[in-house]
Amino acid sequence: MVSWVKVALLSLGLGICASNFAVADTPPTQYNMSKFEGPASGHANADLHGNTLPPIGYVDFCARGEQECQFSGGKSGPLVLNTDLWNLITGVNAVVNNTVQPLSTPDQYGVVQYWNYPVTAGDCNSYTLLKKRYLAELGIKPEMLLLTVVLTETGEGHLVLTIPTDKGDYILDNRRAEILRWDETGYIFLKRQSQATAKQWISLQKSTTPLMVSTRARSFLPDFLNLNGRRSVK
Repeated sequence: MVSWVKVALLSLGLGICASNFAVADTPPTQYNMSKFEGPASGHANADLHGNTLPPIGYVDFCARGEQECQFSGGKSGPLVLNTDLWNLITGVNAVVNNTVQPLSTPDQYGVVQYWNYPVTAGDCNSYTLLKKRYLAELGIKPEMLLLTVVLTETGEGHLVLTIPTDKGDYILDNRRAEILRWDETGYIFLKRQSQATAKQWISLQKSTTPLMVSTRARSFLPDFLNLNGRRSVK
């Protein structure tokens, strides 16, 4: 029998992270955005299009026995959002974005892909994993905190955290301070974790064919400094 790990290693990978500013040694990998469907304007929640395979970096992360990979039996309904919960989410997002320093995986670990929690620095995967850990420890169920693969405005691979709520799918992102609804980000959404179980991922495109996503890390810092912080709950 082919194991979950072996199957997923044949699937897409999200290497590092993207941003619109900074210099890389080589140009980032970019994809033809016209081949993908973006969020419909005013469509508060993403459409789910069936099972797909997880990113390679996530498979390796889970193979190390991380607790993040263990949840199952999750709810399918959205998180009911109120002011206190919104303040908790925006507070954690701000703390992580302000304390973790941007650093690419090759610079930090000497390899192309390695997902891990940051100590003082990391890439988009590190920011996203840490936000999920903090919010889960503060009482939000992990099936309401979904790792999500996107393409940025310039077609670069990136990882964000989706929180599906009764007011829409909100995105926590290390490229900007503001938390936006998914249809306001300018991103193409490719896939995210299933709410049923951590190791199952769901396609956010009508096609569930695995896509190899390879990116080149660049600093998000100018994006962050040029964007304002929080927004009120709609």
